[in-house]
Amino acid sequence: MTSLRTLKTVSLGVMIALGFIAQSKTSHAQQLETITVAGGCFWCVEADFEKVDGVKEAVSGFAGGSVSNPTYKQVVKGGTGHYEAVQITYDPAKVSAATLYELFFRSVDPTDAGGQFCDRGETYRTAIFATAGQKAVAEAAKAGAQASLGQTVVTPILGAAEFYPADGYHQDYYKQNSLILTRFGPKSKANAYKAYREACGRDARVKQLWGDAAPFAGS
Repeated sequence: MTSLRTLKTVSLGVMIALGFIAQSKTSHAQQLETITVAGGCFWCVEADFEKVDGVKEAVSGFAGGSVSNPTYKQVVKGGTGHYEAVQITYDPAKVSAATLYELFFRSVDPTDAGGQFCDRGETYRTAIFATAGQKAVAEAAKAGAQASLGQTVVTPILGAAEFYPADGYHQDYYKQNSLILTRFGPKSKANAYKAYREACGRDARVKQLWGDAAPFAGS
């Protein structure tokens, strides 16, 4: 009887411990938050922000348009109103939305209203899609960027918008080893991405604008 009672006590203790672990994991997962930004080529924005400590994931996709579940071809063709955007999931205990917005402004050319770098047109414009609770933080980051640059920042702070992830071909493009055919012959996606980023002049322009304050240029 004593052995049975001891076994029940141990089992109950294990169950309670497992319950606390599960509750802790659930609580931690519920603490994660997201921001959505548009900074030109979504491959580049995704690659930049996945380097930030506290960011759990960055997903390439589309926001701000009038078409539900748009395809990449629909968006780049124009007329849907979507921006190439990235949804960034982060742990606010490790990095704040304010810091992420500051990094965002310093990773793009926020003075350019016609696109970003070699990518032109409405799809590649910069923007922040902010919830009501994020708007003041985003506006403060924009004001700070403008003061630091001494130039007009044209990046709009828009309202929250439905975010549509792009298809799997575009996710983690910067680190994929699968081969694709480019005008320079077969290359891995990772190498094609590096060649594209350099040729597009992204890092050169960001470095020119922000100098040592550019967090990702050349990384």
